[in-house]
Amino acid sequence: MTLRADIDGTWEPSPATRWEDAFLGGNGRHGAMVYGDPADDRVIVNHHSLVRPNGSEHARPPELADGLHQMQSALLAGDTTAAERFGAGRPLVWVQPFHPAFQTRIRSTPGASAGSEDGGPPAGYRRTVDFTTGEITAVCEGRRSQVFVSRADDVIVQRVTGPGLAVDLTLDHALPGAPPRLAIGRGTALTPGGGRLALRVGYPDSDLAYTGVTVVRADGGRVTVAGEGIRIEGARSLLLLTRVHRHASGPDPAAESAALPQDDYPALLARHRALHRPAFERSALTLDADPAERSLPGSELLRRPGSPALLERLFAAGRYHLLSSAGVLPPRLTGLWTGDWNTAWSGAFTTNANLNLQIASAAAAALPEVSRAHAALVYGQLADWRDNARAIFGARGIVAPSHTDGESGHTRHYQRAYPLHLWTAGADWLLEPLIEDAETSGVTDPRLVDALHEAALFYEDFLTRTAPDGTVAVVPSYSPENRPANASWGTVNATMDIAAARHALTASAGRSPTHPASARRRALAARLPAYRVNGDGALAEWAWPGLAETYDHRHLSHLYPVWPLDAINPYDTPELSAAAHRALELRGSENDSAHGHLHHALIAARLRDGARASAALDAVLAGDFFHDSLMSAHYPSRNVYNADAAHALPAAVIESLVQSTPHRLVLLPAPPAGCPSGELRGVLTRFGAGLDLRWSADGTATAVLHPTRDARVDVRTGHGSTLTGSSAGTPSAPLELTAGVDRVLELGPR
Repeated sequence: MTLRADIDGTWEPSPATRWEDAFLGGNGRHGAMVYGDPADDRVIVNHHSLVRPNGSEHARPPELADGLHQMQSALLAGDTTAAERFGAGRPLVWVQPFHPAFQTRIRSTPGASAGSEDGGPPAGYRRTVDFTTGEITAVCEGRRSQVFVSRADDVIVQRVTGPGLAVDLTLDHALPGAPPRLAIGRGTALTPGGGRLALRVGYPDSDLAYTGVTVVRADGGRVTVAGEGIRIEGARSLLLLTRVHRHASGPDPAAESAALPQDDYPALLARHRALHRPAFERSALTLDADPAERSLPGSELLRRPGSPALLERLFAAGRYHLLSSAGVLPPRLTGLWTGDWNTAWSGAFTTNANLNLQIASAAAAALPEVSRAHAALVYGQLADWRDNARAIFGARGIVAPSHTDGESGHTRHYQRAYPLHLWTAGADWLLEPLIEDAETSGVTDPRLVDALHEAALFYEDFLTRTAPDGTVAVVPSYSPENRPANASWGTVNATMDIAAARHALTASAGRSPTHPASARRRALAARLPAYRVNGDGALAEWAWPGLAETYDHRHLSHLYPVWPLDAINPYDTPELSAAAHRALELRGSENDSAHGHLHHALIAARLRDGARASAALDAVLAGDFFHDSLMSAHYPSRNVYNADAAHALPAAVIESLVQSTPHRLVLLPAPPAGCPSGELRGVLTRFGAGLDLRWSADGTATAVLHPTRDARVDVRTGHGSTLTGSSAGTPSAPLELTAGVDRVLELGPR
């Protein structure tokens, strides 16, 4: 449709003055935040492993199981505050906070020219990031700085070129919020044609530390030791290679003597690009956008929230940042990046909404790297999840925490207003993205089957109490992070908990139909209570008689059966779908958290409400949520650096255009209102076919399916469009797909 050069990247006409506006690079382990200031060329170095010990790393789930039965009985008897005493009196302990390592600084020596006379950037300055390669470039007056984070060599690479470079190079640990009692050790050594800097940082009151090493190679000029760094004078170019490693306190010979690649910049970039480019280019969105708007810097384009060019760029940026921040672990609340030691909510993985929303596009947008990173987090913590189940609930199986720092999966967050230790749906919620990945790829990891078994095992032990009507009662129960208007947070039969229990039991039975427990689990799932429709005609957040709704809240946990489970949908359960839609209509946005708006958009798309999905997306586009880096904030007015909106936006767009289950394909269920025509390429479906979709303003569209396995699917359409030869609003005849044989579907006009 158009050239992609103005879509798959962004640029700014000046250096970043705030770390939030720094352009981002990453390989899923190391992260780089690039300011691009020619006078003080700073790159903040991040690593997924860098969390500051705060005592919580030794915390284990408390032994509460002995009091469980008494608390359950009190809740069932009508004591609406009984759960507040379950684990009461314990201090609130946040997980270990994520933090930056240090920044490399290349500062022009006194007398060197690197800026305009008025202190601004020199004429012709341009800072760019190329999403297809991950390369970040700043150019001005013959000087060029290029940075990328290598997937092939796991190293941050920077090249600076220019006539007669005269600079000082240092590693600067003094970033905002750095604790005052850090133990700092430095090492500086000259090498033939360059030098080596090492920075070792020990945490206060801890036996842990981390070491960063930067090797510099100069092309020409003179290299000398200068203070705590290295001075280079008269060089034609510099090549910097940086790594960081977390380790036991004291010197770390392995980190400080580790050999870094000897290749030149083009060879390093070529190796990295061979891995990064194919991953990024698997999927893409192209809209009918104004070329003049496409050419604008990101900061200017953000001022045009209704522009298709903005949605194109944010879609590409979201996939780029998601891919760059997922590797050894999935993205944190801040992705893989922060420039401040005081990260909000510890920069943790918040699992009761944020993490799943961030990775929601992983399967459909062809990013298996993200799914593998999520699998690494989940499977790496199962032992801790077993401890949670045993200690808190006296049960076998697994219970996931609401927060984790990536190291420990133990539940440790106890607070009256946020009793996150009562949340039992977490394991099923966190396993669902791995089920989607397995359905998309056609390959099931044996660890997934085992984990589903353990999730079901927990419910077999936990669901032992009954309601007066003979159904199983989920007690205690908690709907993150809301409470009934007439009861405390911990209560009975939260809809999310019912959905998770039913899904865990049936998914385990479905994946292992010959398992001795499968029939028993299906029977237990059948005894769970039905979802409740309240007096407003809305799907209730709690399916327990007498509990009143609290509608104005950022979380939409009770609509878990709609998205992502698809247990409630307009095709199979139209009455419950209407009730879920009513619940969405009544839901407020509370404090305008970005994740709430995007969650709303995802659910609205599943319910085929294009106007509501577009309004939720527009609230983010028009709410000043995005920094110049195109990374997002948690609140409007760019308040609190947070990756939720940036990473979840591609999922909201895809869900509005294409939805799939193992047996159904929905085309154009809720297209974004401001994008009447466009192309979505490289989407993967859960029945094993790639899909390319073109749509036009008149409702016509063409979908090309590329099956990788045989399948039989029901095709549905939305937005008033119909499959050629079918009548509006009715299902098509089942579509038979054969592996390796493309199928073309034509949609007629509205």
